[in-house]
Amino acid sequence: MLDFDIQKFTRKCAKTDRELAPGESFYSVLVSEGADVVRYDYSLPAWDGPPENSLGYWRSSVPDPKANKMKLAPNDVLLHYFVCLEDQAEKQDVRYILALLMIRKRILRLDDQTKDADGNEQLLVYCPKNETEYAVPVINPTQERAAQIQSELASLLYAEGTSSPSGR
Repeated sequence: MLDFDIQKFTRKCAKTDRELAPGESFYSVLVSEGADVVRYDYSLPAWDGPPENSLGYWRSSVPDPKANKMKLAPNDVLLHYFVCLEDQAEKQDVRYILALLMIRKRILRLDDQTKDADGNEQLLVYCPKNETEYAVPVINPTQERAAQIQSELASLLYAEGTSSPSGR
């Protein structure tokens, strides 16, 4: 399993480019832009609600700069992003790594390892929250691709001082 080097969010409002102050509440949103998923952070005054093509959003507070604790996006956001990746063939390696992360965080449970009709290995994972089983192709990325995936997931799904979910 890969460990993630957690990257900090920009601490700037995507709409106003204003620096977010310690203690200030803001919204983070994941947006589908073509084949990419991009994270944007908004100050409360600049927040107009999630865009139509958003995958999930949550409300957070900017922590004290001396605090280093990083938190994962809410489980509902992770699960929604995981489900959205199912139909994106070019992102199956990301989905596999995200599934491993979600198993580690006990959002998903590994039930079995099998082979699909073509003989390719896959994980069968179960989500107790929505009582659904998912088949996840095992796609071991190269070291370079793993670093790209790690960076993508860290920038999208981690934040300092994440609080309760406010969205999907």
